[in-house]
Amino acid sequence: MQDDLPNADLQLLDLPTADKLAIESAATHAPRILLLYGSTREKSFSRLLTEEAARLLQHFGAETRIFDPRGLPLPDDAPDSHPKVQELRELMQWSEGQVWCSPERHGAMTAVFKAQIDWVPLAMGAVRPTQGKTLAVMQVCGGSQSFNVVNQLRVLGRWMRMFTIPNQSSVPKAFMEFDAEGRMKPSSFYDRLVDVMEELVKFTLLLRDRSDYLVDRYSERKESAEELSKRVNQRAI
Repeated sequence: MQDDLPNADLQLLDLPTADKLAIESAATHAPRILLLYGSTREKSFSRLLTEEAARLLQHFGAETRIFDPRGLPLPDDAPDSHPKVQELRELMQWSEGQVWCSPERHGAMTAVFKAQIDWVPLAMGAVRPTQGKTLAVMQVCGGSQSFNVVNQLRVLGRWMRMFTIPNQSSVPKAFMEFDAEGRMKPSSFYDRLVDVMEELVKFTLLLRDRSDYLVDRYSERKESAEELSKRVNQRAI
C-alpha cells in the first residue's frame, strides 16, 4: 500500500473517520455572526438587507454584530492601528460565521465592501481570523436580478478560507422591496432571505466545534515538520 503513494509522507497523512468529527463537549453559547455591507449611502439598501438579516439571525438564536464601514480608510492608506481597522479585525476574530452583502456596481462588488476584506490578512500572528468560519453571501441590485456579486463573494470567501453555505440571496430592484421604515416587504425575496439565515445558523452550529480539524491540511503539517526538523538539525550542529 505504501508504494501507491511514493510522493507522500505517510506519517503526516490523516485518515478521516466519523470518530474524528465527534465532539466531546460542544459549545453552548449563541453562534456569533458578523455582518458586513458595502455602501455608505444614507439610504443604503445593502445595509437595510443586512439589518433584516440580523433580525432573523437573532430570532434563530445568534448573537450579531454589524460593522459600519463609514470612516474605514482605503487599504494601505493608513496604519493597521487605525481605530476602524482595529474594530474590524477584532470583529473578524470574534465571529464564528459571517454575512457579506454588497450592492452591484458596474457588474461587481463595491470598493466599500472589498476594502473591508482587504484590511483583513489571512494571518494575524498565529491566528487566521477568517479560516474555518461559515459565510452567507447576498447582493442588492438597482435593476434586474443578477448574480455577479454573490459569485464574486464566493470566490473571495474561498480565498479567505471560509465555508460558504450553498444558499444565497440576490434582491433585484431593491428600492421596491423596502417600506418607508426600512423594513423588507413580504415577498419571495424575503422568504429566500429567511432560508439563507436559517441555513447559516445550522451550518455554523455544525462546523464551529469542528473547524480546527476540518481546515487542518497535509501540506501545512508537512511544512511545519520540515521547519521543526531544520531547527533541530541547526541546534545539533
